[in-house]
Amino acid sequence: MPHVDISMFSGRDDELKKKVADAVVETMIKELGCQRSHLSVAIHDVDPAEWNEKVHDKVDASKVYAGEVFENK
Repeated sequence: MPHVDISMFSGRDDELKKKVADAVVETMIKELGCQRSHLSVAIHDVDPAEWNEKVHDKVDASKVYAGEVFENK
């Protein structure tokens, strides 16, 4: 506990994904007082053409605590 799932448009390399995941873990350690061994972050590539179907339409907006869920128009 806890686990974070991040969805983003495909095209970013593994080095950048690791950097983002590490930053999320560091923030969670600081803010939640969790141990690193209890945290996990997964990053899912999503084709922009499938964004609304796979992400936007599935997110419960009442559970979004920062920003907005992007709608690909």
